[in-house]
Amino acid sequence: MKLLKLTGFIFFLFFLPESLTLPTQPRDVENFNSTQKFIEENIEYITIIAFAQYVQEATFEEMEKLVKDMVEYKDRCMADKTLPECSKLPNNVLQEKICAMEGLPQKYNFSHCCSKVDAQRRLCFFYNKKSDVGFLPPFPTLDPEEKCQAYESNRESLLNHFLYEVARRNPFVFAPTLLTVAAHFEEVAKSCCEEQNKVNCFQTRAIPVTQYLKAFSSYQKHVCGALLKFGTKVVHFIYIAILSQKFPKIEFKELISLVEDVSSNYDGCCEGDVVQCIRDTSKVMNHICSKQDSISSKIKECCEKKILERGQCIINSNKDDRPKDLSLREGKFTDSENVCQERDADPDTFFAKFTFEYSRRHPDLSIPELLRIVQIYKDLLRNCCNTENPPGCYRYAEDKFNETTEKSLKMVQQECKHFQNLGKDGLKYHYLIRLTKIAPQLSTEELVSLGEKMVTAFTTCCTLSEEFACVDNLADLVFGELCGVNENRTINPAVDHCCKTNFAFRRPCFESLKADKTYVPPPFSQDLFTFHADMCQSQNEELQRKTDRFLVNLVKLKHELTDEELQSLFTNFANVVDKCCKAESPEVCFNEESPKIGN
Repeated sequence: MKLLKLTGFIFFLFFLPESLTLPTQPRDVENFNSTQKFIEENIEYITIIAFAQYVQEATFEEMEKLVKDMVEYKDRCMADKTLPECSKLPNNVLQEKICAMEGLPQKYNFSHCCSKVDAQRRLCFFYNKKSDVGFLPPFPTLDPEEKCQAYESNRESLLNHFLYEVARRNPFVFAPTLLTVAAHFEEVAKSCCEEQNKVNCFQTRAIPVTQYLKAFSSYQKHVCGALLKFGTKVVHFIYIAILSQKFPKIEFKELISLVEDVSSNYDGCCEGDVVQCIRDTSKVMNHICSKQDSISSKIKECCEKKILERGQCIINSNKDDRPKDLSLREGKFTDSENVCQERDADPDTFFAKFTFEYSRRHPDLSIPELLRIVQIYKDLLRNCCNTENPPGCYRYAEDKFNETTEKSLKMVQQECKHFQNLGKDGLKYHYLIRLTKIAPQLSTEELVSLGEKMVTAFTTCCTLSEEFACVDNLADLVFGELCGVNENRTINPAVDHCCKTNFAFRRPCFESLKADKTYVPPPFSQDLFTFHADMCQSQNEELQRKTDRFLVNLVKLKHELTDEELQSLFTNFANVVDKCCKAESPEVCFNEESPKIGN
C-alpha cells in the first residue's frame, strides 16, 4: 500500500451533495483527476473504513478478504472501464461484495439489508450501525516498544489494524476524518519510535490526535442527526450561520451557492459512502478556492497548497474581518413597513437573508443561539403579521433577540461558576448524576462518555474570552450525541420530546428536564457494592473509569434518591476505596466494608 498522503485532508465540517456529473472546466477537471488518483492510491484504506463501519463485529481477517476483492475490482476497472461492473456506484459495489461474502450476512445479522437494493439497502446498512460499541472488546494496545517493532517490521499491517479498530468504534465518522487520523497516527509513530523516551512521546503526541477524532465525531453525528430528524432545511440554516460568521464579506448570492453545494444533498457522507464523501470534500474545497476573492481574504495561502492540504488550512484560518461599512444592525427586518409582504413572497429566502445578516454581525454568538434567534423571529412575525398593526408589533424584535441571548448567556455563566466551585471531578460527578437521571435507559458507557464530554466543554471554554459561544456550541454537541444519529432512536418520552421537537431549543429543553418518572430500576444487586483488591492496582485513568461507572450504575439502581443522597453514597464508596487500598490486606477490608456502602 502506498504512503497515505493525507496530512491536511480534513473534512471542513461540511456535508456534501452526491453528484455523478463529470467536471467540464479545466480547474474542475484537474481537481477531479487529483481526487480520483488519491482514491485509487488509497482504495485499501477506504475499503477498511467502509467495511469496519458497516459490519463492526467482523474480524480483521474477514475484512482482509474484502480488501483483496476490492483491489482486484479496481484493477479490472482501470484496465477496462467498459466492463458492466465498472459503471456502478462504488458504494453499491462494496455493499454487494459484503453481501456476497459467504455466511457473513447471517453471522452478523444484516441479511435483511442484502435483500434490498440501491438507496434502501444503503439506508439499511446505515441503520444497522451501532453507536454504543460496548459489544466490542477493549481497544487493543501495544506498549511503545512493541508498537515500534510492529511499525518497523510491517508498517502496512500496523496501519491497517489501527484504521480497522478506530473505524469500527466510530461508525458515523466520515472517511476523510478517519484517513486524517491514520495519517497523524503514522506521523506520531514515525517520530516517537526515534525517541529515547518512547512512552512519554506517545502519551503526549497522541492527545491532540484523540481530541481531533472526538471533536469531529461529535460534530458529524450532531449534524447527521439534525439531517435525519429535521431534514435538509435545518442543516441549510446551520451552514448559513456558520459560513456567514466565518466569511462576513461574502455576498448573499454567493453564500447561497456555496451553502447549496455544501448542504443540499449530502446523504452519502452521513450514510458512509466513503468514496463520494472524499470526492465531494475535494469539490467544496475547490469551490471555495475558485471564488476566494469574493469569499475571504484569509484563505489565499491555503488555496495555494496542494489539494489534500487545503482543508485543514481553511478550517484553521481565522474568521474574516468584518466589512468596514457593515452597520451594527440591519434595520430592514424590524423597521420596514413591508416585512410581512416580503416574508410572504418567499419565506425561505427571506429568513435565509435574515440569518445571513444577523450572523455576520454577531460573530460572538454560538450557532445554536443564532438558530434560536431565527426561530424567535419566525414566531414573532407569525404573530405580528396577523395583527392590525404589524410594524408596531415587530418593531421590538431586537428586544426579543437580546432577551433570549441574555437568558442563554446567564445559563452559561452559571455553569462556568458551577465549574469553578466544584472543580473538574466535582462537575463531572454532577453531570453523571444529572444525565443518568434524565436518560437512565442509556448504557453505562454512553453516559460516562457524555459526562466526560460535557465537562470537556467547560474545562475548554470557561476561561476563554469567547466563553459563551464556546460552551454553547460544545454543550449542544453533547446533547446532539445523546439524541443520536438514527431518527428512530427512542430513549424515554421526555428526552425524545427534546430531541425531536425543536432543534434550536434542544439544549434549553434538556436543562428543564427532571428525573425520568417512567424508568423502572433493575433489581437490587449486591454485586454493584462488591469490590476487590484489584481496585487498588488500577492505574489512575482506569480507576477513574471504574469510579465513573460505579456512580452511573448507582444512580440507575437508586434512581429515586436525591442528588445529595446519591452524593453521600458515592462519598462512602470513595472513602472505602481509600481506606482499603491503604490497609494491610485490601481484599479482607473490601469484604468487610463493601456491604456498608449501599446502606
